Amino acid sequence: MDRQTLIPFLAMPLLLLAVELGSLLLSLPVQASGIVAFQDPSSVANPVIFIAILLVFTAILLILIRYDLKRLIAAIIGISIFFTFAYIFAAIVFALMGPSDLATIIMLVLSILATVLLYKFPEWYVIDSLGILIGAGVASIFGVSLDILPVLILLILLAVYDAISVYKTKHMITLAEGVIDLKTPILFVVPKRRDYSFIREGIGKLADGGERAAFIIGMGDMIMPSILVVSANVFLNGWRFAGLINLPAFGAIVGSLAGMGILLYFVNSGRPQAGLPPLNGGTILGFLAGWGLMMVVG
Repeated sequence: MDRQTLIPFLAMPLLLLAVELGSLLLSLPVQASGIVAFQDPSSVANPVIFIAILLVFTAILLILIRYDLKRLIAAIIGISIFFTFAYIFAAIVFALMGPSDLATIIMLVLSILATVLLYKFPEWYVIDSLGILIGAGVASIFGVSLDILPVLILLILLAVYDAISVYKTKHMITLAEGVIDLKTPILFVVPKRRDYSFIREGIGKLADGGERAAFIIGMGDMIMPSILVVSANVFLNGWRFAGLINLPAFGAIVGSLAGMGILLYFVNSGRPQAGLPPLNGGTILGFLAGWGLMMVVG
């Protein structure tokens, strides 16, 4: 593997690590602000609800792509991104300042500016930088809202769904191509060369299997492993590195990076790959190893 290929392959694990560490940091203000996705974190119905919402949203986007309703797709995704930023900045600002009219105004201004920046200047480094914030924020919110068992169920179900949607029905490839054609900033873009521009070039068709100027990885591929990292750190007690991260959460991080290594091995073939089977599988195995070690050392 030459240097031009090696650098992007190193960048993707670093992006995942940034999302995971960011989600751990953001979990503190998220908890302090009381922002949750589910009221009962231990309910095993939560992952079913999560996947049902995901399926409905995916179906809507596929229908809109089928009928070439690009402006409507961009509007739906833009609104979703804005509300995501609103929740993230609300947690941060309210934790720092406490709830107030001024804090609300600051949160709204930051959310609007971040959303406008993504849509007016969707260059790869802007997408990736704000993508880390989005991924970390979403993972922290769901991580503090879901106990360990619901998260494990969710990650297993999503890994199965991702494999089916990429290799069998292939509708996830159709969805990804539609999002890329719109240059919608809900993915991570890792260029293969220095002069690459996502605005000018995009990345080409995923199904072609030819040489592309950049790698992409879905934001969900970064978020899902991070949810288990946060959940393990929030809901399990025990010894912590520097008082910040426990062994199961640390093990989940190590496992997710190993899963990323496996994914990148197959990505090198040039064909679209389902990211969640190796990523979620590695994260779960790493979590279990860390949890077992924590039981031993107390």
